[in-house]
Amino acid sequence: MVPMDLVASPKWLDTGDNAWQLAAATFVGLQSIPGLTVLYGGIVKKKWAINSAFMSMYAFASVLVVWVLFDYNMAFGPQWFPFLGKPMLALSSIFTTGQATIPAAASGMPPLAFPMATLMFFQFVFAAITVIILAGSLLGRMNFTAWMIFCPVWMTLVYTVGAFSLWGGGWLASMGVADFSGGYVIHLAAGVSGFTAAAVIGPRLQADRDHFPPNSLLVTLVGAGILWLGWNGFNGGDPYFANADAGAAVMNTNTATAVALLVWTLMDKMAYGKPSVLGAVNGMIAGLVAITPSAGYVNGLGAIIVGIVAGIIPWFAMNKFQKLRFMTKVDDTLSVFSTHGVAGLTGGLLVGLLADPAMLQYIGTGTNAPGVNVTGLFYGDTGHQLLMQVYGAAFIIAYNAIATFIILKVIGLIVPLRMDEATLKVGDDAVHGETAYAIGVEGE
Repeated sequence: MVPMDLVASPKWLDTGDNAWQLAAATFVGLQSIPGLTVLYGGIVKKKWAINSAFMSMYAFASVLVVWVLFDYNMAFGPQWFPFLGKPMLALSSIFTTGQATIPAAASGMPPLAFPMATLMFFQFVFAAITVIILAGSLLGRMNFTAWMIFCPVWMTLVYTVGAFSLWGGGWLASMGVADFSGGYVIHLAAGVSGFTAAAVIGPRLQADRDHFPPNSLLVTLVGAGILWLGWNGFNGGDPYFANADAGAAVMNTNTATAVALLVWTLMDKMAYGKPSVLGAVNGMIAGLVAITPSAGYVNGLGAIIVGIVAGIIPWFAMNKFQKLRFMTKVDDTLSVFSTHGVAGLTGGLLVGLLADPAMLQYIGTGTNAPGVNVTGLFYGDTGHQLLMQVYGAAFIIAYNAIATFIILKVIGLIVPLRMDEATLKVGDDAVHGETAYAIGVEGE
């Protein structure tokens, strides 16, 4: 018998880093399936529970298919344009098992210590949740066939541009715009695109707008809890290493979220006399979103400040600004504009104020000390970083609004964007032939 010298993995692969990235990616995937799936299913009127949950599940599946076909390389592959990578297949054995790299951004980080397949899956779950968040603006009226077309098209033409520009080594990254884990790439994009789509598609039935009680607050809270803890993978996975900055990002995420939930609840109590559990969920989401662009850049005090601001500004956006007459013309079902768009913008701008240069994402050696970090205005920056954050936000807002508008107008030439009135009155049973609860039906 010939002796065989086998090793489990190549020398470049660090099993701890690989295990953490796969775990973090799974946590983020759980935010969508089942997190937002059941949150949406529980938070809407009973007749829309199945449709809302299915919009989430369908989006997750459709995004993955186009991701491995060409979208991954458009977002993280070799540069094609300053804002986009080359569309290429990401399916071969050599590609998926080889050492992960982000070609246009590789000079700004240590060599990655896990395979490309791990990076692809990690970035996929971020991409998928973006369009699922966007769906929150459209619940209760979008034609499901139009949604089936919209998800892969929006992912290909809109998400990949923001992702490459900020994370793939594109032009915004080169300018110095900082987005630790998706305040701009994911949440600002989803908020702007969702609001734009809500305006184009039109509102729910007036009866649904006037009376839209959650069919199950407890199911909603299950989804919210999965979302909160799943965010540990969201922000903790983005250093790409199981390092000290990953731990700090997880701690900052939970601190800011807890503070935002408490502040939002206090705001509800002062404004309406009662603490609302739905308000607490919105405060939780606003806190998660606001800390996302800075999770590994701020210290603990910074996380508390982010949480306080996230409990106040998005609260006013939802409870005051979105209730102004001109804003109510757009039916943003779950106020994604406020909890994701405004919170993501606020958190992104706070990077320019609160980023602590002692929070090292990667540690420098020799002449490169101290390492990779970001410095905000309160820690000695001249205001340059804040200006960069403004530029980055302006691009994401403008591009998402224009591109989403065009995509929907084109889809509208093929299929109706909105369900017909008869279907809107019935809901799930008319759309899918299924209902969430078969209660009171004899023999079932």
